[in-house]
Amino acid sequence: MTWIETIIIAIVEGLTEFLPVSSTGHMIITQNLLGIPQGDPFVHAFTFIIQFGAILSVVCLYWKRFFQLNREPAPAGSNTWQRLKHRYYFYWLLIVGVLPAVVIGLAAKKSGLLDWLLDSVEVVAIMLVVGGIFMLFCDRLFNHGSDKNQMNEKRAFRIGLYQCISVIPGVSRSMATIVGGMTQGLTRQKAAEFSFFLAVPTMAGATLLDLLDLLKEDAAWATPHNIAMLALGCAVAFVVALLAMKWFVAFLTKYGFKAFGIYRIVVGSIIIALLLSGQSLAMVD
Repeated sequence: MTWIETIIIAIVEGLTEFLPVSSTGHMIITQNLLGIPQGDPFVHAFTFIIQFGAILSVVCLYWKRFFQLNREPAPAGSNTWQRLKHRYYFYWLLIVGVLPAVVIGLAAKKSGLLDWLLDSVEVVAIMLVVGGIFMLFCDRLFNHGSDKNQMNEKRAFRIGLYQCISVIPGVSRSMATIVGGMTQGLTRQKAAEFSFFLAVPTMAGATLLDLLDLLKEDAAWATPHNIAMLALGCAVAFVVALLAMKWFVAFLTKYGFKAFGIYRIVVGSIIIALLLSGQSLAMVD
């Protein structure tokens, strides 16, 4: 990978991480368009690691809420564990929400399924179309949230189950978790914000796992050039995601998913048509 390719992919990641269009899917498409060889361990790791740069923008933008403690007194008669959970309830909800992804994600990675999916632009294209069709109707199906409905352990766990679907590139972690929140009676804004918060432990874990795997396989990848590309990719993704996230919350709250559904269908259909015609996606061979 070159410096220009690194910047392009990082911009794509930053723009799409919090949009319901699949950031991983768009990075795979971009890598194919740029002619970057698929199947390389460093390319796989780069795809996940720079997502952590985008995720850090959540901590920056929502830092007052992300570093919050429950200062209300615990219910009378609470034991030590209940008082601890009451004080750190926000973080407890994130733990509950991320547990399904830990189990499913590790299973997919150990089985080799995740690496196979990351190499398949066909899967990305199909899931973009399927997800796009679903998004044309999901506002009518699930847009019945109320500001009175608050996040709790049951809702957090169920949203975490929805997040597991995004192990398939092209599904979109953002879409899966926001729709999951809407099915639990949350408003679009509340569902989107919890989706952002849940992304932090999810992507932090994925990043750490990929780094450890890379070091176990062959530490020779850790050249100054590759480390510099990871740092640059994370920095660019962070800045772009920070701008995109603020816009997305306002747009989603006002207009819903329909525009994103149309976009997904158009992009996915173009890629499928190119693949069926035998054309290569690579602009550079």
